Amino acid sequence: MFANQLPTAEAASVPADAALLDVREQDEWDAGHVDGALHIPIGEVVARIAELPDERLYVLCRVGGRSAQVVQYLVAQGRDAVNVDGGMFAWEAAGRPMVGTDGRDAFVL
Repeated sequence: MFANQLPTAEAASVPADAALLDVREQDEWDAGHVDGALHIPIGEVVARIAELPDERLYVLCRVGGRSAQVVQYLVAQGRDAVNVDGGMFAWEAAGRPMVGTDGRDAFVL
């Protein structure tokens, strides 16, 4: 499966109630993330796949590369997964809400 064949969505079009999976590392997550998103770093996704909801899953990373790899894997496993094009940078640029860990101002690391 090639990247241009992956299910993809623009950050602005992700439904407000969508199930989100953030595959960034802990320091990136702590800097800023989507409240309510599930955080599983890319290196842990295979081992923790049972934790993922059965519904359509929108996958985020910083710019879209790592999340595209995860989406490719999930789709191959028969899961309904969509790559958020542009990742958290696009999410932030679209004015979508983010939170930082421990009440800090959120930013994309």
